[in-house]
Amino acid sequence: MKRRQLMRYAGASLLTATATAFNPLKIVQAQTDNALTVEWLGHTCFLFTGSDLRILVNPFRTLGCTAGYRLPRPEVDLVLISSQMLDEGAAENLPGNPKILFEPGVYRLKDVQFQGIGIAHDRQQGLRFGTNVAWRWKQGGVDILHMGGAAAPIEIEQKILMGTPDLALIPVGGGPKAYDAREAKQAMQILSPKIVVPTHYRTAAADETACNIAPVDEFLQLTEGMPVKRLEKDKITITTQDLPNSGTEIRVFSYNF
Repeated sequence: MKRRQLMRYAGASLLTATATAFNPLKIVQAQTDNALTVEWLGHTCFLFTGSDLRILVNPFRTLGCTAGYRLPRPEVDLVLISSQMLDEGAAENLPGNPKILFEPGVYRLKDVQFQGIGIAHDRQQGLRFGTNVAWRWKQGGVDILHMGGAAAPIEIEQKILMGTPDLALIPVGGGPKAYDAREAKQAMQILSPKIVVPTHYRTAAADETACNIAPVDEFLQLTEGMPVKRLEKDKITITTQDLPNSGTEIRVFSYNF
């Protein structure tokens, strides 16, 4: 299958949305809370739990850079994908028939608004890998921005939509379709988030022959002097009280796969 070929989703509820302006989902009254649980499932895939919602971002197939990770198949309410490539958009055969968002636009689910922001997936204005969708939403009291596989600089219009998130998940490992360490640092400086979680970097789970991305340490070397927490597990809970009062803190999940 060619990388830019649209995937056919089997057993999943695909939202037929062009989503150029506002495309609402069914609004259901949600229970609010003040905590967000974030679980790293490998590469750019994360599970977010809070505000009576379970949201999966960028499920993958196990090949190339994701060959050694466990197949992410939790039961969730919603799936957000950055592109329809197999390392970040393999949303078929997920349990529970969740809703899937995959295009830029504004959506609502359970009183939570989701903003999909288009940004090029390569350094040739999207000519090679098309458009990456960065996702912004608020869950558990935390303003989240997942940059997916962004590779292009953040323009003024995109910055306005992205805002200043509490938690930004930014790719750092480079390769042809995501930020390298230097580009990730520039994006972090533009966004000024309170917490940055690096994504899309080499681990022991990646197939070295098929995965030309750098380890997270290259990004950490460029950001030397900033506060860094190397987490001892692949799941954390963040409350609004946990957010730094000033500056940006980097949190790196442990490899436990």
